[in-house]
Amino acid sequence: MTSDGQGRIWGSVMGSWRVVVVCMVLGMAGTPAWGEGDGVSWERLTPEQREVLHSFAERWNSFPSDRQERLLQSAERWRAMAPDERRVARERYRHWRDLAPEQREQILRRIREFHSLDPAEQERIRRTFNRFQNLPPQEREAIKGKWRSLPPEERRQLKERWRTMTDEQRQEFLRERATGDAATR
Repeated sequence: MTSDGQGRIWGSVMGSWRVVVVCMVLGMAGTPAWGEGDGVSWERLTPEQREVLHSFAERWNSFPSDRQERLLQSAERWRAMAPDERRVARERYRHWRDLAPEQREQILRRIREFHSLDPAEQERIRRTFNRFQNLPPQEREAIKGKWRSLPPEERRQLKERWRTMTDEQRQEFLRERATGDAATR
């Protein structure tokens, strides 16, 4: 895969990892909290639940109760979403579905790695990502373009350096990279 493709994947992961997880749950999900074991029959679902879960109607009764529960929870989250949130979730799910299996596995591996980090490290990553997202679009694109153009060894070195920086140093580093003030120090 090209470095350009990896950059798009990483950007997509960081931009939508929560939605990807929700979409995965929607696609893989299911068991009712009130019924361990046998689950709940399709006929016992409310009309609202059936409407959201209609694509599972023919197979519902064959699902294990834990999968039914995950699907029911996902259906409730979906029902609670605003129309714009649903639109974004659909778009992101379509994007996820269109990825090659290797790309999806790479994203899932990164999500698992993220969840294996201690909470403080997860929070640091979230703050850094949010700051990056809040940069003007031109700066973000400049940073991504420069990253994609780096040779693999230089990327590795920058990743190592990044891990040792404070949040403030990272923010300054991103701004310098976007404006071209910092070569590859």
